[in-house]
Amino acid sequence: MPAPRGTVRPMKIVRTRALRVKAVRKIILSGMMALAGVAGLSACATSGLPKAVSNETPLGSGPFPVTPSTDARLPDHTIYDPLRGRTPPKQKLPIVVWGVGGCLDKGTWFRWFLSEVASHGYLVVSNGKIGALEDQSWRPEPAPNQGPPDPATAPPAPTSARQLIAAIDWAIAENSRAGSPYQGRIDTANIAVMGMSCGGVQAIEAGADRRVTTTVVWNMGLFPDESGLNATAGGKALVKADLAKLHGAVAYISGDEMDVAFPNANDDFAHLPNIPALRAYRKQTPHEGTYWEKNGGEFGKVAVGWLDWRLKGDPQARAMFVGTDCGLCRNPRWVVRQKNLQ
Repeated sequence: MPAPRGTVRPMKIVRTRALRVKAVRKIILSGMMALAGVAGLSACATSGLPKAVSNETPLGSGPFPVTPSTDARLPDHTIYDPLRGRTPPKQKLPIVVWGVGGCLDKGTWFRWFLSEVASHGYLVVSNGKIGALEDQSWRPEPAPNQGPPDPATAPPAPTSARQLIAAIDWAIAENSRAGSPYQGRIDTANIAVMGMSCGGVQAIEAGADRRVTTTVVWNMGLFPDESGLNATAGGKALVKADLAKLHGAVAYISGDEMDVAFPNANDDFAHLPNIPALRAYRKQTPHEGTYWEKNGGEFGKVAVGWLDWRLKGDPQARAMFVGTDCGLCRNPRWVVRQKNLQ
């Protein structure tokens, strides 16, 4: 008998040590960018993606298209600021900080995706400096099979979770600094930490900060404890027990089995503490997701929906994620699991 519409089917969780090691080996040999330069990335222009546009061109489908900018008080970051537009929002801006895939120092690499989020009324701050025009048309490609790396000799990641915390500190300070263009304009009570792949490990580490309202991990999950690979994200060596430090609401978003992060994301979801949590993956979607599509593709829509609900309390956005008949549940391209979502 077929399951009724909206029924969430159970997903296989990687539980045994042997299966975990096998999953890690698969990720390593596939050149996952979460290795922060250990597995590596190759840059290439891709077909079917939007053409790179000038950094002076506003992007985003929301009412407040944005351009990337910098601030002398936060020199190692890229800012996506709706207040710089021609018609800035009147409402205060919740804070969203972003860990870049590969932990790379490329603040405009996810420009289409991050601009989409910011254009809906968020102050978005990405690790990494503003890059060249070509950054916008790059995407991760599998690295050559060089065998399992040695975490002990891995080069340091170009960015770290400390930069995500620094971005939060900067935004809160700017909200109260006399003469700041952000003075009184930032909603410092609503903060999201997000990151993709290696940046997702950084988001997990930074998500322990008690100021964080929600943590969103994109195309990532912690490696099994015995691998030692979580330290390649530029911070401390995380283990599954560190997931207990997460609070607020947590979401894990990825591709399906085509995404090398899929088993680890599932395993993290199983290890989360008793907090509101979402696990959603898009069918037939590899590790690079839809970030490089116009406005971030479907991942952009999911990001805005989750943030509108968790940071702005939008009831329509809530309906996208809550219940067996949620909006994302009804989308045939997505599979959804929920914990404690109200």
